[in-house]
Amino acid sequence: MSDPTPSSEIVAPPSPLRCFGGSLVAGGMSFVFYNMTRAIALSFASKPVQYHTVATANIAVAVRTLVVGMSALGAGVFGLAALGLFGLGIQTWLGRSKNSVNG
Repeated sequence: MSDPTPSSEIVAPPSPLRCFGGSLVAGGMSFVFYNMTRAIALSFASKPVQYHTVATANIAVAVRTLVVGMSALGAGVFGLAALGLFGLGIQTWLGRSKNSVNG
C-alpha cells in the first residue's frame, strides 16, 4: 500500500552564491514592481474620475486604490525578500569563512 517510513530528502544548506543570486532576482522584481506602481499612479493621476453618480465614483476610486496597492505590495514583498536573502548570503559567507579558518 504505502511506505510507513516518511521519505526524508536531504536538503543542501544555502550557499552564498545562491543567496546573492536570489537577492539579485528579487531586487530586480521589486524594481520592476516599483516602476510599474509609479507608472500606474501617474496614469491614474492624469485621468481624474468623472462619473455621474457617487456610487460609481466610489467604486472607481476603490478599484484604482486596489490596483496601486497590490502593485506597491508586490514591490515591498520582493524588496524585503531581496534584503533577507542578501543578509542570509552575508551570514553564510561569514560562517563558511570562519569554518574554513578554524578547521
